[in-house]
Amino acid sequence: MALRCVYTDLDGTLLGQRGALFRDAAGNFSLQQARALQACHRAEVEVVIMSGRREAQVMAIAALLAQTSYIYEAGCGVFIDGERTLLTGDWVPDENGTPADKILASGAPDLLFERFPGRLEWHRPWHRERQLSHLFRGLVDVANANTLLAENGHGDLRFLDNGAIVRPIEGLEGPAHAYHLVPGGASKAKAVAFHRQARGYDPGECIGIGDSLEDLDAAQAVGRFYLVANGPERDPGLRESVGGLANVTVTEGRNGDGVYEAVVSTLAER
Repeated sequence: MALRCVYTDLDGTLLGQRGALFRDAAGNFSLQQARALQACHRAEVEVVIMSGRREAQVMAIAALLAQTSYIYEAGCGVFIDGERTLLTGDWVPDENGTPADKILASGAPDLLFERFPGRLEWHRPWHRERQLSHLFRGLVDVANANTLLAENGHGDLRFLDNGAIVRPIEGLEGPAHAYHLVPGGASKAKAVAFHRQARGYDPGECIGIGDSLEDLDAAQAVGRFYLVANGPERDPGLRESVGGLANVTVTEGRNGDGVYEAVVSTLAER
């Protein structure tokens, strides 16, 4: 079955050190990302960014890559050929504000801060100007956070782990993670499935690439998923999560090198 679409995360995956497109994991100049995109273009394979970043940032990068579709705010929104769809359930923008405004007003973020003092904080400055979700950093148990939300009447909100980050937090052992608080059960997996169905792609015609637990969840929506090597290196728990997932491969390469490896190896098989 021919490859028709690649869904790729940005930070820690397609992008290298400090979020640069043409840098590898160590900060050296690299063209592997461009070569992966070139290979997709030559094979007429669509590339779709799936990111936790807010839409304005993802839109700008998609434009630089000449892509007409993207997934933003950890799957809360999908943009396809000029049409924007929110996957936030009943949390929609109205006269009472954006979904992000309503989540803040609900008290859910304060509840999380109270439950995890010294272990959770806003992911400054990237937490600002978000419309659909909220962004944190720290080191907490995601299952406990979701149980806390459900027990306090916030069962329609989901706290998710979007991977280890480079920036350390004083007082925490091990790498800090980026976390999102999303409405309506939104996820990258659901957004990938939405885009794939809109395009008429079969799961076997698509691959996903990422570096986090939330990215890995998208494995259920594609034929094969590639976890770039830097993901499990920074977060050993990721490798445990791969166990039992027959369609997941951990690449030898980190960041863009892993993306190139995933794309080229897939095209070579078909």
